[in-house]
Amino acid sequence: MIKPSIVNSEYKSNLNAMNTQIAINEIKDFFESKLYEYLDLINVSSPLIVPSGRGINDNLNGVERMLSFTALDIEEPRIEVVQSLAKWKRIALDKFGFTIGEGLYTNMNAIRRDEKLDNLHSIYVDQWDWEKVIGKTERNIHTLKKEVAKIYRAIKATEIHMSKFHPALKSILPEDIYFITTQELEDLYPHFTSKQREDAITEEYVAVFIMQIGGVLQSGEKHDGRSPDYDDWNLNGDIVFWNPILQKSHEISSMGIRVDRKSLLDQLKISGNGERERLYFHQKIINDELPQTIGGGIGQSRLSMFLLSS
Repeated sequence: MIKPSIVNSEYKSNLNAMNTQIAINEIKDFFESKLYEYLDLINVSSPLIVPSGRGINDNLNGVERMLSFTALDIEEPRIEVVQSLAKWKRIALDKFGFTIGEGLYTNMNAIRRDEKLDNLHSIYVDQWDWEKVIGKTERNIHTLKKEVAKIYRAIKATEIHMSKFHPALKSILPEDIYFITTQELEDLYPHFTSKQREDAITEEYVAVFIMQIGGVLQSGEKHDGRSPDYDDWNLNGDIVFWNPILQKSHEISSMGIRVDRKSLLDQLKISGNGERERLYFHQKIINDELPQTIGGGIGQSRLSMFLLSS
């Protein structure tokens, strides 16, 4: 049985059903234009399925099962529906010949069979997946924060745009996004769960980028899970907003600087996934055959929900 979402009994949509659909398209069109403008990204087509057993599909937290099947006229033993395109995008940047400072974005649709359903989670996922080539010397916190600020600027511009054309929609995002690491967050709220910490920090600052997700904190626990083979756990994070309707944090984007040879091998060892080293994608990283990149996903439905207060 599907668990029901939490609904505030006093909630009333700012827009009727038809205007909501129109507004969703406005958000998508305007935000994509800003994504192109601020991050200098080119729109490309992306796959819905990828080959199994090559390490190309996104493992998310490292434990979720893929939706896999066989097909009559496809030579691969099995194929999988994508969960996200974190690894595929890096291969695509190399294949298309992108150079440092250049990048792509795509409208990604995915199925996540093991997703736990609630107000913000669905087995169907729609997001803008983006990836950009960086130099080896750019693998640092400064680069991460710089790209986060660009994405936040695009979101803020979209919020202002929507409030101008739909007076019922209000702008609530601050001018700047607040940065904090998961360890700093644990130090600040040592007796809270990780979810309670996110709620507390976003209620205070409204827009927050929580950095360094995946590794073990000083308490011996993780803030949240991350697959060991796409983000560098020291150079990643989530964009999270305070949702006044749900009265809790609302994740908009997960992103980060991707693993290089060292961080990949270290994280595979820490997570007990050393057997992945022999996979196609992982061998390309280990042999330095793919560019250094930064990238992530921005939820389309999630952003629309937030901006429309729905």
